[in-house]
Amino acid sequence: MKAKFQIQDMLGIALTMVVLVIAVAYGLQVTGDVQEDMTPGTAEYNATTDGIEGVSKIPEKLPMIATIVIASIVIGILVNYLWARFR
Repeated sequence: MKAKFQIQDMLGIALTMVVLVIAVAYGLQVTGDVQEDMTPGTAEYNATTDGIEGVSKIPEKLPMIATIVIASIVIGILVNYLWARFR
């Protein structure tokens, strides 16, 4: 199975990244609000703290994920172009 990307595919990927960032930010806000309702030291409070820490790791990795996606699309376009040109 071959996957082919074109320049117009970048818009869909960019919008997906934007939606992901908004969802993560909203999720962190909701989890923080829920944590405020918990009693410190309980299992529920600890679970929300761990959840916030886990979800907050995703935005740290987004620049790397975006770079890899963009690089793979550019490399794919170049390979297709060069393959067609020198074939």
